[in-house]
Amino acid sequence: MVKWTNHALKQLRHIHDYIAQDSPLYAKRVTDTMVRKTVGLDELPYMGRKVAELNEDHIREFSLYSYRIIYEIKNNHVEILAVIHKRRDLQAEEIFGEVL
Repeated sequence: MVKWTNHALKQLRHIHDYIAQDSPLYAKRVTDTMVRKTVGLDELPYMGRKVAELNEDHIREFSLYSYRIIYEIKNNHVEILAVIHKRRDLQAEEIFGEVL
């Protein structure tokens, strides 16, 4: 099972709203694709690479468009922790909120 944290969902909504200022259609397409690409992560959780800044084997990421989708491998599910722009500096307390 793949679960999204509230923090990651807020980030996804923010991305949608930002893109929708120029194109509501493209905003929906981008965010729908992001969600679809996370389906099945629980079956192949190690497909993503380790997040270099954290160097934890159970925290991984993959890239889509200009974004990093960061997730944590748990015992019985995968949890989406964050969706951030690739140009943004990764600072755990800012990006993940209270999750880690």
